[in-house]
Amino acid sequence: MLQTPSGGAGHGTAATDRLMSIGTVLNVLRDEFPEVTISKIRFLEAEGLIEPQRTPSGYRKFSAHDVERLGHVLRMQRDHYLPLKVIREHLEAMERGEAVQLPALGRQRDGESAPEPPEAPTAARIGREELLAAAGVGEEELREWESYGLVTPLADGVYDAEAVTVASLIAELGRFGIEPRHLRVMKAAADREAGLVDQVVAPLKRHRNPQTRAHAEARTKELAGLTVKLHAALVQTALGVRLP
Repeated sequence: MLQTPSGGAGHGTAATDRLMSIGTVLNVLRDEFPEVTISKIRFLEAEGLIEPQRTPSGYRKFSAHDVERLGHVLRMQRDHYLPLKVIREHLEAMERGEAVQLPALGRQRDGESAPEPPEAPTAARIGREELLAAAGVGEEELREWESYGLVTPLADGVYDAEAVTVASLIAELGRFGIEPRHLRVMKAAADREAGLVDQVVAPLKRHRNPQTRAHAEARTKELAGLTVKLHAALVQTALGVRLP
């Protein structure tokens, strides 16, 4: 649950004092959404999902309600892979007091039973237009990233939902002058790491016992998590930094 400063938006100076800057909002959201960025918040504002107040000098000021609304949007993207249009309609229905229920798609939370969608793979796929909108990038940028193999469509032309995360991170790195061509070495390293994991779980996938084959997915996730942690630790060690 998001923790926001006490008090809400209102009228007058006292109410203004309780509003938050975009930097404060970022810190609040990162407790639950560590990958959220200022550019992501600005993009969601541009899409009309939030409407923060503006000071006379143009600075954004967010109320506790704005932060809660942002949390709902990010949660629906993360847990249900919903396009922004559907999220907007859902929030509008909530504000009208209507009883609404999200589709049972995407990742389940700890302690919840896994849903049984008719076609599980489609729950984690998005179209090209949805990817552009969710990542806040243009067609030209996406084509460039595809040319370097950083983002790759599936056989039927749609994208894995994780492509949104990849695209958002590429865009964020671009703010620091890191161009897509510089990221090819990261893509090559990721492919090698994925190949190593696949080599380990391959015997499980080929096993005659269905339960053993099903165990391969869990083992893949476990190994993927370990390789990601090791990669992060090695990068931090090489740079001599420690991330929170």
